[in-house]
Amino acid sequence: MSSLNMADRHNLEKLLGMEGGYVLNFSDSTFGQFLFEAVGVDIHSARYTPDGTSKARKLRTFWKLESDYLVGRLILALVDYSVSLNSEPTPEKDTLRERCRQTAARLLAGSPSLEPLKAHAKALDSNYLAEQIRRMEASVETDPGLAIGTAKELIETCCKTILAERGKPVTGTPDVPMLTKETLKELKLVPDGVPDSARGSDVVKRLLSNLGTIGNGLAELRGLYGTGHGKDGKTQGVKPRHAKLAVGAAATLTTFLFETHLETKS
Repeated sequence: MSSLNMADRHNLEKLLGMEGGYVLNFSDSTFGQFLFEAVGVDIHSARYTPDGTSKARKLRTFWKLESDYLVGRLILALVDYSVSLNSEPTPEKDTLRERCRQTAARLLAGSPSLEPLKAHAKALDSNYLAEQIRRMEASVETDPGLAIGTAKELIETCCKTILAERGKPVTGTPDVPMLTKETLKELKLVPDGVPDSARGSDVVKRLLSNLGTIGNGLAELRGLYGTGHGKDGKTQGVKPRHAKLAVGAAATLTTFLFETHLETKS
């Protein structure tokens, strides 16, 4: 559920011309296409129609159900699109757009950016990886346990993808620490690979050593709080801030691994 307040919604509805069920100049078809391209959501699915099937009602339901991150991204996309319509600029419209951009910035503040990772998923033509990214985005606020579990799975997918592309596919069912260790070794991202004579070698070695612990920590966190394991009925859930930490750490690690893989593969 997003944290849009009444003033936010009022500004958005006014900017987007949502009276009468409309949203800007969109038809049902172009509205669906726009949202799918902007945030990967099928706005015409039953999830968004409990309060009605007009474009405006579906958008209001989207605001109510989805995370701050997804809502913030869509707001920015809609504001930019409204500018592209070349309508007559007025001080009132400029003020509304600025207020809506500020709202989006507030919603996006503190949320991990997964855009670089999405680019790698697209480059690798990996629908499975793209789905994991979408799931993390959608659940980081609403289902922190799912986001943490998916963050751990993301590291597994990243490592297995890189090792397979380098002709060293994984056999059996290695755990995350082992997968991370093998991937770092294959990419030569291990402390022993840095010569002592290199400038700042001690710092680089320490950072590389810490890289391997991210996967370990997420695996442990997932076991305690994430999805995938039954827990004691009195187990306390985690908060969105914990999920943001887990997703941010996983995204940082996997983005770095993918970029190193692409830059060094022969």
